Amino acid sequence: MKILMQYSSWIMVFLLCACGSKEDKTVVTKDNTPQVTDNGTKIMFPNPENVAFFETETINNSLLNNQVTAPAKVSATVIRSDEGASQNIVLFENPELAGNYTQLIQHLITIKQIQSRNIKQKEIELDRARDLQAHGAATGKDLLEAQTALSMENASLANEKAAIIEHETKLKAGGFLPEELKTAKAGTAFITCDIPENQISKIKKGNECIVQLTAFPNEKFKGTLDGIADMVDESTRMVKLRIKMNNDSGNFKAGMFATVSFGISEGDYISVDKNALITVQAKNYVFVKKGADTFERREVAIGSQLGDRILIYSGLNNGDAIAIKGVMQLKGLSFGY
Repeated sequence: MKILMQYSSWIMVFLLCACGSKEDKTVVTKDNTPQVTDNGTKIMFPNPENVAFFETETINNSLLNNQVTAPAKVSATVIRSDEGASQNIVLFENPELAGNYTQLIQHLITIKQIQSRNIKQKEIELDRARDLQAHGAATGKDLLEAQTALSMENASLANEKAAIIEHETKLKAGGFLPEELKTAKAGTAFITCDIPENQISKIKKGNECIVQLTAFPNEKFKGTLDGIADMVDESTRMVKLRIKMNNDSGNFKAGMFATVSFGISEGDYISVDKNALITVQAKNYVFVKKGADTFERREVAIGSQLGDRILIYSGLNNGDAIAIKGVMQLKGLSFGY
């Protein structure tokens, strides 16, 4: 009994000592919750490890090019005449245009003949009639007939010139200039395509393009923008372009289908990665990193999308760091969903 009481006393002393030596420690938990202020426009991350999740890119003005692709067709090829004619042969894909060009050439030949031969001959005959009448060797009737003959040739000339207007108009509507067709070298191919009228200001005659033909799917050919039509299609609002290509090989045949690609300059603008942009209630936003731990929501005015880039007209400045990864998480924090 005495031993049991002594043992119990030792236990009590140990417990008292243990309680007396225990330190009073208070554990403080740090709040790592993102702090959203200014109606959701600013998001601050107390924990640096959370900020590392968001990838950014630094933006600056740059010249941007847009690739415009349009379906096309080999509309005409120029070949040399086997008969040695002074005029090369133009083979059109469109039979109506072929007829217009043929008649135009015929009218031009007739006009040249009337001007160089008929009218000059009638002027000589009129001068002779006047001289003979002055010397009493011709009557007034002879003079009147000479004057009438010259007037008839001038009328024929006017009719021929009027007749070519219709053919010129149809050729131009088809994307061709008559004068350029007449002077085109053998071994030339003309390809036509249509692009929207709002793209016309961004291209110029002489611009290079890439042509791919259905007949040669694995090959790319270089072409040059040779002309822009003078009229816009009323129903489609499209403008016809003409591309000139070397066809010494004879591979291009009138009527072949093709695709034409133009590199169109959009100008010097700021652009952002398409993943940086969010749209809420018809307004567009990006998140700009401000300092080491804060993102700021910024409303922007956007333009067209060029590949993976989106033009920014206002709202951003050169040197801004824009979030391109984790944007949906920032959207949720900013707008509360």
